[in-house]
Amino acid sequence: MDPTDRKLLGLLAEDATLSYKEMGERLHLSAPAVHERVKKLKKSGAIRATVARLDGEAVGRPLSAFIHIDTEGWGKTPELMAVADDSRVEEIHAVAGDTCMVLKVRCESTRALEDILHRLYAIKGVIRTQSYIVLNTYLERGPGV
Repeated sequence: MDPTDRKLLGLLAEDATLSYKEMGERLHLSAPAVHERVKKLKKSGAIRATVARLDGEAVGRPLSAFIHIDTEGWGKTPELMAVADDSRVEEIHAVAGDTCMVLKVRCESTRALEDILHRLYAIKGVIRTQSYIVLNTYLERGPGV
């Protein structure tokens, strides 16, 4: 990956709706050259997806929370990973430290959060959860390049 690829990734991370022509103008490349670089970056796995970042409040899910999950033994089980089917679960992480797994969820209300917690406690091996409700988000971005 060269410096131009890194600049291209920065542009895409900032605004993935830019056309190849617009990116080319900023990078001093032709639109076809930008297109080829994007194809290469996708093939290499550097670009996993091109998605829209949604506003939770605008789509009816104003409550964000991080749920720490403690389990018996190793945290990742097929039953626990099945929570990925719930569209309110945005991220699932295995972590080192005081807990086994961390979920990032976005839901409609505290009642909906409670529903997620009930579902977690129904999973064999889950022994404890601790929830952290997000009051405000000051920075949200992907990996830097």
